[in-house]
Amino acid sequence: MTQAQVYEIDPQGFWSDPYPDLKRMRALGPVVRVPQLGATLLTRRDDIFVNEKKTEIFSSDQPEGLMTVLMGQNMMRKDGADHMAERRAIFPTVSPKTVKQVWTEQFCTHAARILDDLAPRGGCDLVADYAMPVSAEALKSITGLTNMTAHEMNRVSQGMIDGCANYAGDPAVEANCHDCTASIDRHIDAMIPVVDAAPDQSLLSVQRRAGLSDSQTRANIKLAISGGQNEPRDAIAGTVWALLTHPDQLAEVRAGRIPWLQAFEEYARWISPIGMSPRRVAQQHELHGITLQPEERVFLMFGSGNRDERIFDDPDRFDLGRDISAAISFGAGPHFCAGAWASKSLIADVALPMLFERMPDLRLAGPARFGGWAFRGPLTMPVAWG
Repeated sequence: MTQAQVYEIDPQGFWSDPYPDLKRMRALGPVVRVPQLGATLLTRRDDIFVNEKKTEIFSSDQPEGLMTVLMGQNMMRKDGADHMAERRAIFPTVSPKTVKQVWTEQFCTHAARILDDLAPRGGCDLVADYAMPVSAEALKSITGLTNMTAHEMNRVSQGMIDGCANYAGDPAVEANCHDCTASIDRHIDAMIPVVDAAPDQSLLSVQRRAGLSDSQTRANIKLAISGGQNEPRDAIAGTVWALLTHPDQLAEVRAGRIPWLQAFEEYARWISPIGMSPRRVAQQHELHGITLQPEERVFLMFGSGNRDERIFDDPDRFDLGRDISAAISFGAGPHFCAGAWASKSLIADVALPMLFERMPDLRLAGPARFGGWAFRGPLTMPVAWG
């Protein structure tokens, strides 16, 4: 029996910047054991792309996994027919048609109001004052929890994200996550009679009309909030930072020679907002001569795969001219992000172009601070204009 190479990390350093460690892991081997995470990591793009589809081996069904324990068993923690049944049930909310005909107009309305409030100030923290509320207001509409404030949406999302990445078992992080899921349940309780009386395209309304159980509905809304708030928030602010620190490439985008979508997708490759997805080994399996045992925890490291030197030239460089078709920022298999169309519309059709149009002299007013590895993005980002 062959075991994976062991790679030790400093958890705080890995949180601050995982990319140097991930680069060394890719060089060490395609399958690496990290004791501090209690997991075996797949670090190379092609291995992730191929094996994510092998759900009979790398299963998303993780009864003891942090997400399932803390948030309930949502559709992303199911495989096969069970996963597809719930995916079909929520499709009317997140389909390209619904995004175009329903959500994009609401995204524009929210962003315009937020920009109107910001414009006289001459500066802000782009994460807290723009990216966060733009993302939260969009998610309120999509989930149907319009009774939740933007700040509460951001708080409960972050609390669940922290809980799902709490591999060190910090009891305070777990307690905060439970508080956040309880808040979501209270907001769902208040909105059920509203959407039942006036059905709409929201996730809450669509799932109830599809006949999903109460536990399924709640778990999938928590899933949408856990990923649907932080990923657009971090990608909006992060893409702005990338463009402001690469002014020659920003000029190409503003001139219309490079689409805003391309800027977002290259940023998501370069600094993946969702850097990892966990799997449970369902049966003994050999990969690159390494024997993986049943119930072993495996992390598919999207952030590492997106910087794989075997696939991308000079992968540590932000380059809007590169071919990013091989990127796996939204996943690569049956669990491909269901909210991808909504995310692309919010970020590339609304948040980025409206911001730069309204603040043509937008500039950094200090250093941005980044953090995270399972989920990564700017924590603070001071900007100014006018």
